[in-house]
Amino acid sequence: MMHQDTIVALATAPATGAIGVIRLSGSQALSITARLFKGKDLYKQASHTVHFGAIIQPETGVLVDEVVVTLFLGGKSYTGEDTVEISGHGSLYVLHQIIELCVAQGARLAAPGEYTQRAYLNGKLDLAQAEAVADLIAAENKASHQIALTQMRGGISSELQGLREKLINFTALIELELDFAEEDVEFADRTAFKQLIEEIDQHTLQLIQTFEYGNAIKNGVPVAIIGKPNAGKSSLLNALLKEERAIVSNIAGTTRDTIEEVLNIEGINFRFIDTAGLRETEDVVEAIGVHKAKEKIAQAQLILHLYEGNDTELLTELAESLKGKTVFNLRNKVDEPEVAADSQLSIEEGYISLDISAKTGYHLAVLKTQLVQLIKGSHSESSVIITNTRHKEALVKAQEALQEVRHGLEINLSGDLLSFHLKDALLHLGSITGKIDIDRDILGTIFGKFCIGK
Repeated sequence: MMHQDTIVALATAPATGAIGVIRLSGSQALSITARLFKGKDLYKQASHTVHFGAIIQPETGVLVDEVVVTLFLGGKSYTGEDTVEISGHGSLYVLHQIIELCVAQGARLAAPGEYTQRAYLNGKLDLAQAEAVADLIAAENKASHQIALTQMRGGISSELQGLREKLINFTALIELELDFAEEDVEFADRTAFKQLIEEIDQHTLQLIQTFEYGNAIKNGVPVAIIGKPNAGKSSLLNALLKEERAIVSNIAGTTRDTIEEVLNIEGINFRFIDTAGLRETEDVVEAIGVHKAKEKIAQAQLILHLYEGNDTELLTELAESLKGKTVFNLRNKVDEPEVAADSQLSIEEGYISLDISAKTGYHLAVLKTQLVQLIKGSHSESSVIITNTRHKEALVKAQEALQEVRHGLEINLSGDLLSFHLKDALLHLGSITGKIDIDRDILGTIFGKFCIGK
């Protein structure tokens, strides 16, 4: 019933501006607007046309605002329903007056995300595309914008649809075998089936592997700057940001809390976290800062370890905490380089080592370049990037089901059990785009492609 209501909401940001847009969607969108609009007869206008006029209070005839009305009729709209957009002056008071008039005429206030939900329910978008709308709105850089745009235009949906169709075809054949069990008929070529499962399994794995990069693009890459007191951590943060964000002092223990700032480098947001110097201390406040620093190390994806001279013993102390993380071992305060200024990074004891100077900026450009290359190099060249945790989890479960199918083929598992695992894989793949009516899909394939007893 809620889906049949006509809804109304402010489509632009809830702030004073030059204009504001109010959107109505539903079967009464046109009639509600027509009762408030003074100008052309909206019932006689074509879809996708724009009309200037005024919004009038129906009972009193008082002018509320001069507006432009845009019509999207006959399902040719974002939601798949009749939609009307009223563009008025950007006074929040005026806009709310118009919305109240729409509600008084029979509309109701839209719930969060309800326009996109209706687009999904009306088949204008699938679930993955609908989620991409929110990502596109939240995009803060070029890379996240491009990924969201690709997904909204059906990138991941097309990718998954191809995989699902292949699986549905073979599942249909397995189902047919069950119908002819007494005749011992084998419709599905097991060799071709095994090759298909391996192909889809590999494709699914490639999509899963893009998540690390996609998540970094969407949410930013947490980078913890760690080291002993006076190693230059705050100076490095300031140098990277090119502003005096953190207090710098030669007094050990100046940084008592964590300081986080986001820096966009080549379209990727890095969340640099300046932490307290790591050392044993009896100062209660500093000890809290050290504890927080260790928590940030656990949460970070990349670690920038700063040290002076040859003092790298902190790496040994934190070895367990640093497992599975990419660590840059940065010898700081190399103001007069002992080696050529164009020297690059080196790998020492599993860490990426580099001489830098937070004071002069020596090798900071090299550091930034390497940070970007690490993130961009963590995904395949596929144009489809997974950024949604729900999508990743569904792909992981689908892959687990596919591995069960592969194992079943190796041990000559019965067709009914193979069908069970295939349906499980299809269910998880379909959950990403919202296509989860597996039995109906399989039946559609059987009746559409096979002639039994005709």
